Amino acid sequence: MVNVLVPLFVCGLVLVGAAKHKDGDIPQEYQRLISLRSLGVEFAEHFRNASLSDLDLFHPRIPSQEDLICIADMAQFMQALTTGKLWAAKMIDAWGSIPSGLLNGNIYDLGNFDECVKIRKEITSSHSINGKYCFLKVSVGFLPQNVARLTNNMRIASCFPASCSAAHIDAFLGQLMQKLLNSSSTSIQIREATCQTSDLKPWDGMTIFTVVLLGLMGSIVALCTMYDYFLCHDQNQVPVAVKIFSARANSRALFRIVDSKSNPNIISCLDGIRCMSLIWVVFGHEFGYAAGSPNINNLDLVTWFVDPFSSFILYAYFSVDSFFFIGGLLVAMVALRSMEKSKGKLNVPLMYLHRFIRIVPILAVAILVYMNLMTLITDGPLASGEYSGKEACEKGWFWTLLFVQNYATNNICLSHSWYLAVDMQLYIISPLFLIALYKWEKKAAAGIAVLVLLVSSCLFATMMINNYSMLAKNGTVRDAGKKVYFATHTHAAPWLIGFLFGYFLHLSRGKKFHLSRIAVWSGWVLSLAMIFTSIFAMYPAAQWSAPPLSTLEESFYYTLTRVGWPLALCWIVFACMQGYGGLANSFLSSPLWQPLSRLSYSVYMWHMFMQEMNFRLTRTNTYFSDYNVMRDFWSVFGFTLLISYALYITIEAPLGGLGNLIRPQRKTIMQPLAPSEQIETSADVQPLELNDGRNLVEHEVPRIEETAIASEKQ
Repeated sequence: MVNVLVPLFVCGLVLVGAAKHKDGDIPQEYQRLISLRSLGVEFAEHFRNASLSDLDLFHPRIPSQEDLICIADMAQFMQALTTGKLWAAKMIDAWGSIPSGLLNGNIYDLGNFDECVKIRKEITSSHSINGKYCFLKVSVGFLPQNVARLTNNMRIASCFPASCSAAHIDAFLGQLMQKLLNSSSTSIQIREATCQTSDLKPWDGMTIFTVVLLGLMGSIVALCTMYDYFLCHDQNQVPVAVKIFSARANSRALFRIVDSKSNPNIISCLDGIRCMSLIWVVFGHEFGYAAGSPNINNLDLVTWFVDPFSSFILYAYFSVDSFFFIGGLLVAMVALRSMEKSKGKLNVPLMYLHRFIRIVPILAVAILVYMNLMTLITDGPLASGEYSGKEACEKGWFWTLLFVQNYATNNICLSHSWYLAVDMQLYIISPLFLIALYKWEKKAAAGIAVLVLLVSSCLFATMMINNYSMLAKNGTVRDAGKKVYFATHTHAAPWLIGFLFGYFLHLSRGKKFHLSRIAVWSGWVLSLAMIFTSIFAMYPAAQWSAPPLSTLEESFYYTLTRVGWPLALCWIVFACMQGYGGLANSFLSSPLWQPLSRLSYSVYMWHMFMQEMNFRLTRTNTYFSDYNVMRDFWSVFGFTLLISYALYITIEAPLGGLGNLIRPQRKTIMQPLAPSEQIETSADVQPLELNDGRNLVEHEVPRIEETAIASEKQ
C-alpha cells in the first residue's frame, strides 16, 4: 500500500508551506497571465502570418525532411484557420488555457483530448494532417513561494499537426510566451513523451502472446461450460476435465454458502475480517490515485491531511497485518490438526508445490496483462506513457515470480505484489515452526513468542538507527516504506502472533470458555482501544502546527502497534468463536461474505489495474473530496468484482483445479483452508469435497497486500 499512499505523503510535504500561507501582493506578471485568452487563440493570433525566419527552426543547421513537412503542415493549418475551416478551428479549440483556480492548486487544463486526436484532414492522396495532443509544461517563477511549491509547473493541453515533433514546437513556443508576458521568469516546454496521436502502436510479441493466452483460456472455458450445461444432465457424471474448466461448476463453487453451524471447525468471522480488510485496502488505494489526479483543489489537501477521517486512509496499512494474522492462524490450526492425525508427517515439498501452483499462475497472468494490455484498452490525456510499472516489470519480473522482490529490488514489478513475497517467505519457513510445535509443544511456543520480541526489536532498531518517520510532514516516508514496510522481518510479528493463536485454538478445540460479563466487556474494551489507538494515536502529532515527535516516540508507536493490532484481532476471533461476539459476530460471520472471501485474491490482484485504468481515462479535471472518492470507489470496486470474476473462472479456478490433478489421491499435503470451508483431513490431508462433487483443496490464506489478500480456491 505504501507505493500508492506515497502520493498522499508527497502532496503533504509539498503543501507544508501552503499551510502557512499569508496574504500578500500578487505580482503583476500573474495578473497578466490570468488575463490571457485561451493559449490556443493566442498561438493562432501570434503565428497566423509567421514566416520561416520568424520560426527560426533551423538555425544553425540545415533543415531536415521532417522539418520541411512540419512547416508545410503548419502553413496548411494557418491557411485553413484564416479561411475558417472547421478542422483547423477544432485544432485550436482543443487547446487548454491557464488553469482557473491556479492559486488553489489547479495546475492542469486538459483541453479536449478526443477533439484533437480525431482531427484528420486529407491534403493529398498520400498525405494528411492529423491532430497531435501534447502537454505544455509552463514554469512560472513569480508566484508566492507557498503557492509556487505546488503550482510553478502547470500542465496545459495543446494540439498541433502530428508531423511536428516536440523539438519543432519548442523552437517557437518560447517566443510566444516571451511576447505575451515579456518575462524571463516564465518558460514553456514540451516533451515528446507527453504527446499522443490516434495512430495505434503495433503489437509486440508479448502483447500477442497475452491476447492469445487469454483467448485460448476463454475458449476452453466456454466450450467446457457449454458441454457441462447442454450435455451433462447429471452433475455427478461430468468428466473431471470438463468440471475443472466449466464456468458453471466454478461459479457454483464460488457462490456456494456453507452453514457454519454444521461444522465446529469453521471460523466464520474470518470471512468478514478478510473482506472488510480487502475493502479497506481498495479504499485506501483509491485515495492514493485521487490525490494524484488533476484536481482543481489540490491545496484543500492541506486541511484533509489533518482531518480525523484521513487517519483511516493514512494508516490503512493495518489491513495488511490483519491478513498476516489470519494467514499465520490458518497455517498453524489446519496443519497441526493434519499432523496430529498423520502422527507428525508433513509432506513439505508437496506443500510448497501446491502453494506455487495456487499462487503463481494468476500472478504471472497479472504481470502480462498489466504490462501489455493497459495501453491497449486505455487512452486519454493522462495515458501518454506505458503502465506505470512497466519498466520495473521488464527489468525484474522474475523477482516477483520468485517471491523475493521485496528484498531484491527497489522497483517492484506490480508494486502491490510485495505482500505475496512476504507471505510466501513466511509460509516457506512455517514447517520449521510446525514441526517444533508438534515435537516440543509449549516450549516451542515460548520460543516463537521470544522470536516475536526479537523481530519487534529489529523493527524498533531499524527505525531508530535510520531516523525513520511515518508522518507525512517529516519527509522520510518513501525510504521508510522501502526499508521498513516491504521487509518480511518487520511484518513477521502479526503472522507469528496469528500462528501462536492458531496453536492455542488447536489445543483448545471443542472447549467452551465461561467468562464473566466483566471479563467479556474488558476484552472488548481493550481490543477496541488497541485498534483505535493504532489508527488515531498519531493524529495530534500529524497536525501541521504540532511539534514533531522524536524518533524514539515514533519507533515505539510503529513497533507496539505491530503487536497490538494482531492481539486485538485475537480477542475478536476468540469472542466470536466462544459466543461473546454479539453484533460483531453476526456481522463478521454473515454467510454473505463467503463469495467475496473466495474471490479476494483475484480482487486484490486486479483492483489496481482498474484504478490505474480509470486514472488514465480521465478527460476533465477532478475535485478531491471524501464523498467523491467514496463514490468513485464503489464504481471501481464493482467493476473490479466483474473483472475478477471473469478472470477467476478463466484463469484462477481452472489452473488451480489442474494443480489438484498432480496430488496423490489419498495422501496430499495439508493446506490451510478458507474459514468458510469444511476441513476434512486424513493422513497428510484429505481433499475437500465440494457440494457439487468437485474434489478441490482450498489454498490457505486471506491474501491482501499493502493491502493484500488471499482468496480461496474452490
